[in-house]
Amino acid sequence: MTNIILPLSYLIGSITFILGLKMLSHPDSARRGNLVAAAGMTIAILATIFLYTDEAGNRLGNYGWIFGGLIIGSIVGTLAAKKVQMTAMPEMVSLFNGMGGACAMLISIIEFKHHTTGISPELYEEAGTTIFTIIPGTLFITIILGMVIGSVSFAGSIIAWGKLNGKIKDFSFNGQHIINLLLLGVITVLTIYIVAARPAITITLFYTVLALSLVYGILFVFPIGGADMPVVISLLNSFTGVAAAFGGFLYNNPVMLTGGILVGSAGTILTILMCKAMNRSLKNVLIGSFGGKKVSSGASGTKEQGNYKEISLNDTAVLMAYAQKVMIIPGYGLAVAQAQHACHELEKLLNDKGVEVFYGIHPVAGRMPGHMNVLLAEADVPYEKLLEMEDANDQMGSVNVVMILGANDVVNPAAKDDPGSPIYGMPILEVEKAEHVIVNKRSMKPGYAGIENELFFRPKTSMLFGDAKKVLQDLVSELKQM
Repeated sequence: MTNIILPLSYLIGSITFILGLKMLSHPDSARRGNLVAAAGMTIAILATIFLYTDEAGNRLGNYGWIFGGLIIGSIVGTLAAKKVQMTAMPEMVSLFNGMGGACAMLISIIEFKHHTTGISPELYEEAGTTIFTIIPGTLFITIILGMVIGSVSFAGSIIAWGKLNGKIKDFSFNGQHIINLLLLGVITVLTIYIVAARPAITITLFYTVLALSLVYGILFVFPIGGADMPVVISLLNSFTGVAAAFGGFLYNNPVMLTGGILVGSAGTILTILMCKAMNRSLKNVLIGSFGGKKVSSGASGTKEQGNYKEISLNDTAVLMAYAQKVMIIPGYGLAVAQAQHACHELEKLLNDKGVEVFYGIHPVAGRMPGHMNVLLAEADVPYEKLLEMEDANDQMGSVNVVMILGANDVVNPAAKDDPGSPIYGMPILEVEKAEHVIVNKRSMKPGYAGIENELFFRPKTSMLFGDAKKVLQDLVSELKQM
């Protein structure tokens, strides 16, 4: 009976992962998709704990340790997810992704140690005895690749977490791109050498590759900054998925394999799409040059732009109330102010007045992929009102008022006009096509990429300073009085 139930449980788990991922593609079904996938995972975990047997017929045992870890992890994860603010969501995603990479890394290390414990280097030199007889070739390849990818994902995700919460600053030095490439080359050559030759010092080289992979993960993410971080988070997420898939190969576990493949492939596709949205190459991401370009004082992108003009709340309310079409551009400032609910209230009030309202969503707005979509979904903004960048730009010419809430780099015309700008070539939301542009910011400080935005000084643009939540609430009050 066990021989039937266990594979059936794994099949159910794999199917629920696929269904859950499909349901995540739309906000209306995303919550159910999460629950479906979680239910499948629970079935697979319980079936493994109670039904799995090895070749000798032994079951897992150690139930105290297993359930102790499950309980502690569940409590910590639940509390962290409930308490995290939307502004800190990218940090939590990076941290949890790093834990996934660490798990994959530790699985490979434990399996390698399990197969090599008690074996002296001299044994490898005996006639007819090599590491091939200790660890089969395919198993050894799976172990070392899972270790390398998991290590890079773990170290890189922890650095990304520190950079996002401000505890770690951007760090780069001359020739870092070359160092990163050389380090990646050394890791690749050593891995191939260990797999192909299986020398007597295989154990030493294995842990050397482990250390180098951790260092590469750190150096890979260190110089990355600005608006480029969402791409890095997506890439690291795909690494973790691939590493988890290798774990599935190691344990011949279909659920682990399916989950890893889904995460790895989805993360890879998302990374490519985001690179396209940023007009960057994946090669630059891999060598750690992505976003590492700094602009010194007086360089292009920081020049004096002239004077900007301010607009009052009353004038803003009048413009929006008598507009036919309004487009809202959300950015990280909206998340910081936790103003998504106030924004939705403004949208509903304008709709009641006969104003057509849409949201223009840039692929890399915020600090992680889909950050703005998640933020607005939390406030129950209809999914149909969220326009992707291409669709938003197509409609921009017919928009009477664009209201930018805390976005900066994704609307910066320097990406189109200034070849010396670090964001030159990045597709942007072309808000200048609209009749009026209103920008809500706390101050005139540069955005996440650290450069001035010339949009703020153009004739069509008016600045509305203040905390986004308070400004929107006051704007709603003004509109209600009209």
